[in-house]
Amino acid sequence: MRASLMSSALVAALVGYGSTIALVLSAATALGATETQTASWVLAVCLAKAAGSALLSVTTKVPVVLAWSTPGAALIAATQGVTLAQAVGAFVLAGLLIALTGAIRPLGRAVAMIPDGVAAGMLAGVLLPFCLKGAGAAQALPGFVLPMIAVFALVRLKNPALAVLTALALGVVLAFGFGPATLPALDLPAPSLSLIAPDLRLDVLLGLGLPLYLVTMASQNLPGFATLRAHGYAPPVRAGLVTTGLLSALSGLFGAHTTSMAAITAAICMGPDTHPDPGQRWKAGVVYAGFWAALGLCSPAILTLLSALPPALMVALVALALLGPLMGALAGAFAAPDTRFAATVTLVVTASGVTAFGIGAAFWGLAAGLLVQAAERFKR
Repeated sequence: MRASLMSSALVAALVGYGSTIALVLSAATALGATETQTASWVLAVCLAKAAGSALLSVTTKVPVVLAWSTPGAALIAATQGVTLAQAVGAFVLAGLLIALTGAIRPLGRAVAMIPDGVAAGMLAGVLLPFCLKGAGAAQALPGFVLPMIAVFALVRLKNPALAVLTALALGVVLAFGFGPATLPALDLPAPSLSLIAPDLRLDVLLGLGLPLYLVTMASQNLPGFATLRAHGYAPPVRAGLVTTGLLSALSGLFGAHTTSMAAITAAICMGPDTHPDPGQRWKAGVVYAGFWAALGLCSPAILTLLSALPPALMVALVALALLGPLMGALAGAFAAPDTRFAATVTLVVTASGVTAFGIGAAFWGLAAGLLVQAAERFKR
């Protein structure tokens, strides 16, 4: 096997893991997950990504690279008053809806009827509060966070995909070399999956499950398919949605949030640097799957290391990791003049964090935006 296939897959896996693992940990903390449940979450989603990437790449001969839903993790991290068991029901629902979208064409058409601007506004409203916390983290821990921000800004000029990973590496070095963090004990438990019985609550299914499905579709799956098209491949839309949806529903029972198509990390495995023959680049998806399985098995050690870092440093990492997705969401929200006001209403309501009847702000932001857009269409 070519060394370039190995290197591209390794870089893609490390970028995908290192750039947003802090956000996944924030999501687990928001749901009150224990250390064992958090490790199960990370292991389950890593194995789901590995299985899906390998299966789709081998069967379609297309370099399919899967990711965990970064906006979905941000949505979960912003959730309040929801237990992990209740969230598991929402994870399973979101996965089943994704699978049904691929299997049932009318459902896919119904989702496509949601204006892009409104969907992007909901995503921007989810991401904005996390990005705003970055300045506070820099004020609380300037000696560590400011150098991370400087390295992030410099690396981003050359290679945006590696910027957050480099900032994470610097933060780890500073925290353990010059800060309060101390290396954890080496007697770590073996990686294992913990089955979590879902606690089905209608308000959580509507307030978390439905928005999780929508942000995963709009901000992960659709850009992922577009990335494949941009590199000359016919994206396996139906197979991709059914596979990632079923894997998400299954891994959700072990505490994991949704698995989806990748976009930024996928592009790393699709260029001529990976393999000069486009017909051979699908092998990078298989190698990528192997690296993700290895990362999942190493998750207890990695999570123990990250848990020793100062909280402000982790907050700053999350803020840096979400700047790119926020930029894309804002651009999409205000791209079309006809939906700008509705997108603005969606963003404001979602970012407010308001809850009603136990249902979170993302649902109400989407509902408000759709209502405003319907009124403007009726007027026209």
